[in-house]
Amino acid sequence: MKTVHSASYDILRQHGLTTVFGNPGSNELPFLKGFPEDFRYILGLHEGAVVGMADGFALASGQPAFVNLHAAAGTGNGMGALTNAWYSHSPLVITAGQQVRSMIGVEAMLANVDAAQLPKPLVKWSHEPACAEDVPRALSQAIHMANQAPKGPVYLSIPYDDWGRAAPAGVEHLARRQVATAGLPSAAQLRQLVQRLVAARNPVLVLGPDVDGSQSNHLAVQLAERLGMPAWVAPSASRCPFPTRHPSFRGVLPAAIAGISRCLAEHDLILVVGAPVFRYHQFAPGDYLPEGCELLHITCDPGEAARSPMGDALVGDIAETLQALVWALPECDRPQPPALPAPAAVEEAGGLLRPETVFDVINELAPRDAIYVKESTSTVGAFWQRVEMREPGSYYFPAAGGLGFGLPAAVGVQLARPERRVIGIIGDGSANYGITALWTAAQYQIPVVFIILKNGTYGALRWFADVLQVSDAPGLDVPGLDFCAIGRGYGVHAVQANTREAFAEAFAAALAGQRPVLIEVPTLTIEP
Repeated sequence: MKTVHSASYDILRQHGLTTVFGNPGSNELPFLKGFPEDFRYILGLHEGAVVGMADGFALASGQPAFVNLHAAAGTGNGMGALTNAWYSHSPLVITAGQQVRSMIGVEAMLANVDAAQLPKPLVKWSHEPACAEDVPRALSQAIHMANQAPKGPVYLSIPYDDWGRAAPAGVEHLARRQVATAGLPSAAQLRQLVQRLVAARNPVLVLGPDVDGSQSNHLAVQLAERLGMPAWVAPSASRCPFPTRHPSFRGVLPAAIAGISRCLAEHDLILVVGAPVFRYHQFAPGDYLPEGCELLHITCDPGEAARSPMGDALVGDIAETLQALVWALPECDRPQPPALPAPAAVEEAGGLLRPETVFDVINELAPRDAIYVKESTSTVGAFWQRVEMREPGSYYFPAAGGLGFGLPAAVGVQLARPERRVIGIIGDGSANYGITALWTAAQYQIPVVFIILKNGTYGALRWFADVLQVSDAPGLDVPGLDFCAIGRGYGVHAVQANTREAFAEAFAAALAGQRPVLIEVPTLTIEP
């Protein structure tokens, strides 16, 4: 007899979801019983780290990642990390163990009351099957929904007495199903896009994370070169969609209305691809667009298209639309933009290292195809200026700004891309939110290089305090942290580097090995 348990594992196997990220509780044990030998279980010590690891894994692999959380409490622990997954279009298939069906109504211990409501609005779909026989079908639906554009997390609550029940007749069809997206613009839509781009006097390209997520970076380069357009990265960048040393590259737009208009003031047409318009942060009101400027928006997300305050949007497949656009555009005699000057070296004044110096060393020594998982908000600007990113899938940053992403996501990214080295660059403030991921890295020997920039304060928050004219807010400093001791306590080899030479030596040694290493670097505080 095929059970709900065996049928569900067949569905997971067929879709390649053979890595399970979790932290088990009693409600989850029946699901984990008889865990298949061709699956692997990645244990995290806190559900925030579990979701963060799965988020990194899904983003780097481009495929859904399977998460198993513990009832309502475990779901709650993972909700902070879920904010980042939602805004990064990360396809997470999250399951949570539920109390046995007959005990939910009396709210027995570990009953998840109104389970499907709990993770909203941070999931595309959430559900608790009405009966055990519907669990395999609901799991299949969850996988397909997570992986359809726009990708995103889904949530399924499953009573633990369902797993041993008989699967319904015909369940074998679920494992064989395929669901695909087709989203090319029509001939008329494509013709209109081409006409408006060709007619523009000085167009500019703004690229977002879904360009990198659809592995369309090379098409973005071709589009920029075809029309001689400068290329910016959309504000609040969570991925790198364009090579940062290409002559057309101009940097990351500021996350403010007035700042964006100022940066794009010379242009009469803005083409935004694969990004919301726009992810603002700092309140700096002004005109949404420069005077006389129009905006075109290509996105895979109908919600992003609908909520934009300006411009004309086309919802479709990013890669297919870019490819069609490149093929349809005529050659242009507009000269290519001049490359940005190389950043000047910074002088160390003695004492603490500047983050710019750390990034210069990283850029010098890291492999060409290194992957950077970044969670140090105050150093974002310096990082983008000084570290070259060439390949798709080279950069990940928390899409919602939710702290606790960096350490776990670096572990998940390295699991998904073992052929590339992952370098986590984490601030000392944010590191504490996902610190337990160090244990997972040590136990599974996942060779991430964790670089902790230790300035003893929430640097970005201090900058915001100046912007908001708040000079007396408490709780902005985090003194007394010894990350080397913490790292060793979790089983990770850890060293401190106080000089450029010491950091270069420690970083080179970490790259030469195949184990996780933590390097604590005391640094000056700089502005974002």
